[in-house]
Amino acid sequence: MIDLRADLPLQSAALTTDDFDYYLPARLIAAHPPAERSASRLLRLEGSGLSDAMSDHRFTDLPQFLAPGDVLVFNDTRVIKARLFGEKDTGGRVEVLIERVVSDHAAWAQVRASKAPRPGTRLRLEGAISATMVSRLDDLFELHFDGEDTLLALLERHGRLPLPPYIERPADNADETRYQTVYAQTPGAVAAPTAGLHFDEAMLARLHAAGIVTAWLTLHVGAGTFQPVRTNLLSEHRMHAERFNIPAATAEAVATARAAGRRIVAVGTTSLRALEAAADENGAITPGEGETRIFITPGYRFRVVDRLLTNFHLPRSTLLMLVSAFAGMAPVRAAYRHAIDAGYRFFSYGDAMLIDRAGTTMAAMNRPTESNP
Repeated sequence: MIDLRADLPLQSAALTTDDFDYYLPARLIAAHPPAERSASRLLRLEGSGLSDAMSDHRFTDLPQFLAPGDVLVFNDTRVIKARLFGEKDTGGRVEVLIERVVSDHAAWAQVRASKAPRPGTRLRLEGAISATMVSRLDDLFELHFDGEDTLLALLERHGRLPLPPYIERPADNADETRYQTVYAQTPGAVAAPTAGLHFDEAMLARLHAAGIVTAWLTLHVGAGTFQPVRTNLLSEHRMHAERFNIPAATAEAVATARAAGRRIVAVGTTSLRALEAAADENGAITPGEGETRIFITPGYRFRVVDRLLTNFHLPRSTLLMLVSAFAGMAPVRAAYRHAIDAGYRFFSYGDAMLIDRAGTTMAAMNRPTESNP
């Protein structure tokens, strides 16, 4: 059996999902990527604690907000073709979304069918893949796949790119490239680390020329990133698990920058979650592989990350809760109101924000912080 259980982090804030709701006009949901990766807009939100400490920019302005020696930490996960359609051996139609590949022939998956498959049920997917449902854990099904080919090879050959549910169209040829970062290396994600979608090779070259340090980690984004918080109290929410790997070189780059008083900039919430999950109470990163269910909400005390580059997130989502913890609830509310009024594009293919951690100053930017209560 594949074990997905893990200890849950303690939560202290008595917040509800209503605290993170907002109205978004449908016209602001970006259904397609911009013509060029770096053609997005960039909303700058400073860490002064003032709700009006924001300014409008282009993503190409990013280097002007960074200094030599600052470290940008990127997530190099690669999105796999995780969506499969087919039927059960009883004839009922099924839709399978691979959540996590755990071996060459096994995965945890979401399965949509008129009746949930029982253990032993055989599935025929995309007319070419045979699988058996082995067990169930909450909303996930353990599937074992037949044949000599690895599951990743089968998915690459027969699977479909899993666009987010709010993009109400099938994936096309452009998505094959654009719903993938230019630096994607390690296959395993079922959703893109979308803050990285804004970077092209020219931007990466500009950052290198400016003396900005680039570091890499891998966190395989699961489909749970789009799942709603089904409890009213945040303290009762059970976060989905995600795997990550932090190389020793990245841990060393973070330590060197912190010692020199430079900023650690997480490119995306996935990079932030991996860094914070791997840090001790003084902000030292332990390299290697791990699994995290870390649920970051207002009241969390950040150990590592000083700045966050991120997109605009869904109402009532765990990602919006993370951003509100990082920048402060009032500044984030004000920033989202401004973004809506100014016509920013939202969600995976939308525009970006560059956010300082709330209350940070250059002098205090990299002091070790206390652990999460």
